[in-house]
Amino acid sequence: MRPLPTRLPLRGATDRLPAPALAAVGTAAVTVVGLLVLTLALVVVGALDPDGGLSVAGDLALGVRLWLLAHGASLQLAGGPVVLAPLALTAVAAWGCSQAARWVVALRDLDGARPVGTVIAAATGTHLAITLLLGLAVDDRAAGVGTLRLAAGALGLALLATAWGAGRESGTAGELLDRFPGPGRALARGVLAGTLTALALALGVVAVALVGDVGGVAALATSLGGASAGAVGLVGLSALLLPNAAAAVLGLAAGPGFAVGTGTLVSTSGVTLGAVPALPLLAALPDTQAVPLLAFLAQALPALAGLVAGTATARGLSDGDGGSVTAALWGVVTGVGVGVAAGLLALAGGGALGDGGLAEVGAPALATGLATGAQAGLAAGLAAAVTRWRR
Repeated sequence: MRPLPTRLPLRGATDRLPAPALAAVGTAAVTVVGLLVLTLALVVVGALDPDGGLSVAGDLALGVRLWLLAHGASLQLAGGPVVLAPLALTAVAAWGCSQAARWVVALRDLDGARPVGTVIAAATGTHLAITLLLGLAVDDRAAGVGTLRLAAGALGLALLATAWGAGRESGTAGELLDRFPGPGRALARGVLAGTLTALALALGVVAVALVGDVGGVAALATSLGGASAGAVGLVGLSALLLPNAAAAVLGLAAGPGFAVGTGTLVSTSGVTLGAVPALPLLAALPDTQAVPLLAFLAQALPALAGLVAGTATARGLSDGDGGSVTAALWGVVTGVGVGVAAGLLALAGGGALGDGGLAEVGAPALATGLATGAQAGLAAGLAAAVTRWRR
């Protein structure tokens, strides 16, 4: 069965365009649609402001800056640099680029490394060029854009997303995994399962913490006064930063903890509370210096992710991939891969909000990755051995 895009009437209108041109058009559409949705949301929020809010041009400029932050850009403001990617928006951009590449590959029934590679190159180059042009368009004295960081972030996001989408649709990704020593497909499946499990559990921890302090969430949401625009805007920003909070929980679960500025540190060894921004999402922070029970329970997160990763890896092994001992070794490798993913998530989810008390936000990436890899590796090795033995 062909994916939905190959059954649409658009196929007749796009038959004359080469695949790289289609990839460029599809990737450009991702940015256009993303900015339109962001601008529309900001216009709606501004309409709730009794003072009128920003103009449409101002909302568009703000939407562009949010889009650039999602690609790893840094904004140089009067109070210092803002380097904090809203990972929810980053995930949307990555998903859009991936789907655009999949659409082209499915539409043209591409196969082989060379034609798929041209689609990836065209889509990545287009996304990078458009993102840099947007950065130049909003770069001014009030909010300067760090071009080098933006270029690196846009290139990495587009390359990974389009390669994943095109490779998965064409089967090239599976062929590349088969060339690696060992059961490449099983390892990739295990790392993905473990990482998604860790993220889901971390989001669950954030949700429980927010539900436990509903009054604090409401108070922070209305902290800008009685205007509903302020409350809606703060809640929307909190939603965009939910994956960042999950990445911080990964640091807490692994042991190192996370910081929200120089005055606030949350870990299983102690809690230090300082002044934080009036953001509803931050109501999930502890209310006292005592380490909450939820933080202790979260320490099981790396082991649970490792159990899922090891089980998924063992189930993907073929009959010729060895017995329980070999499966345990591959399970350890899978758990280490989950640790690498956790470290990368902590790196992407952290940053800075100025050069003052909020110059450090998030979990330490290296410590989070190492601690998660060690714990998940042991659990994954055990789970893989048991699963292989039972099968």
